[in-house]
Amino acid sequence: MPGKYNNSHGNIMFPIRYLMAIMGSIGLAIIYGFKVNVSVAIVAMVNHTAVKLSTLHQLETENTTVINLNECHYDNTLSNATKTVAEDGPFVWNEPLQGLILSSYFWGYMVSLIPGGRMADLLSAKWVMNGSVLLNLVASMLSPVAANVHYSLFILMRFIQGIGGGVTFPAMHVMVAKWAPPNERSVLASIVYAGTALGTVISILLTGILAANLEWVWIFYIEGALCLFWCIAWWIMIEDNPEKQTRFISQEEKDYIMQSLGQGENNGEHQEKPAVPWGEVLRSKPFMAILIAHFCSNFGWYMLLIELPTFMNQILKFDMSSNAGLSSMPFLCMWIFTMVLSKVLATMQEKKLITVTKSRKIGTLFSSVVPMFCLIGVSYVGCSRTLAVTLMTIGVTCIGGMYSGFLSNHIDIAPNFAGTLVAITNCVATIPGFVVPIFVGKLTHGNQTIEAWRIIFFATVALYIIEILVYTIFGSGEEQPWNKTKPNDDEASDQTLPLKENTTK
Repeated sequence: MPGKYNNSHGNIMFPIRYLMAIMGSIGLAIIYGFKVNVSVAIVAMVNHTAVKLSTLHQLETENTTVINLNECHYDNTLSNATKTVAEDGPFVWNEPLQGLILSSYFWGYMVSLIPGGRMADLLSAKWVMNGSVLLNLVASMLSPVAANVHYSLFILMRFIQGIGGGVTFPAMHVMVAKWAPPNERSVLASIVYAGTALGTVISILLTGILAANLEWVWIFYIEGALCLFWCIAWWIMIEDNPEKQTRFISQEEKDYIMQSLGQGENNGEHQEKPAVPWGEVLRSKPFMAILIAHFCSNFGWYMLLIELPTFMNQILKFDMSSNAGLSSMPFLCMWIFTMVLSKVLATMQEKKLITVTKSRKIGTLFSSVVPMFCLIGVSYVGCSRTLAVTLMTIGVTCIGGMYSGFLSNHIDIAPNFAGTLVAITNCVATIPGFVVPIFVGKLTHGNQTIEAWRIIFFATVALYIIEILVYTIFGSGEEQPWNKTKPNDDEASDQTLPLKENTTK
């Protein structure tokens, strides 16, 4: 019985399923590091002084000069201005072009999501994940040369990294579905996906340190080289499922995982792969609730993930070193909060205090209600750095609830199609990834004011309200009927059996 399983019995003291989760978390940390490092690096790559002069000249020529009477001024503005000049990079990329560069990652991300999800479901989630990191590594090493040749080549490198990044969530969803016993699914999923927050922290800090102390090119060389170690470790240590795993794992743990998932010995590898019931999926209210929640949540997530360093630099006037530290702090808090909340919700589920459905809704409400109020607050605190940073930190921290909320929900409603489902929702939810930078770039072009950012924040608040209403009403943690296999005529009585239990032909 699962309840009698004891980790101390077997070949190793540490359960291999948790090793898989930790390694997967590090892999996602690497991918998210590449996703956000340009948001910080671009501050060091761009010649902001030249951009401002060029923009002012353009506005004067068009007789549309914006006089910003509400710009924030601080006692240390002069010293920060000196630092800003010193930190100016070689590229005269204006705000719309910066937005285009930042959004290009998400074009590739969106292109690869659904193919990556099907590859992870049908072929090998392990190798899909490994290939993703390798692709990001190669593109990172080529990025400095590409940027120096022409910004369009730099955009191409970001597009390639996006292709690699797009397949990671589907791949890790499949890994969790095959490795996590149902009663540990929330904890293992949260460990895996908390890597996105940890990767953000490490990447922003490391990128800020490298940008402040070395040339900007070293951001891409050093961060790319470090990832090779993970690729080797993942290849050697992790397999697609417990049955394939021969190193490190005890037979007791292997039996426990497979029995808890309803698989007999040698049953997982010889099943027929089912076709996705597309019609039923797209008509499913619980699935559509996840999709809408994912889209709305990602608008706020990407807005903070991508644009927070710019807001800190342009509005709150923080220099490069302070910017990196303060921009990363919210994501460190988010990582801690994600771990704590997932454990609390899992414990409450085990004690039958809440259902899976309520657990997912609690996590989702944390990730939407709190950031919504924090963004409203930031819109009206004016130039108060302390209040703005505090509210941003609280908001980003609570976004971590999404990992215990709707992001774990795909596996609940259809574990047989986990990779494909998360690919679909993530595909739609990636739209904010390339809309947000362009949206922000257009609104703030020659107009880096609190008023312009207030429009951005309130657009995000509106989407959070939609997420709260839709997911609270239609979200569900129950397995859906269309997750089951389609039985043959002579197997009609077995219709309620999960796919992996129905192996008769």
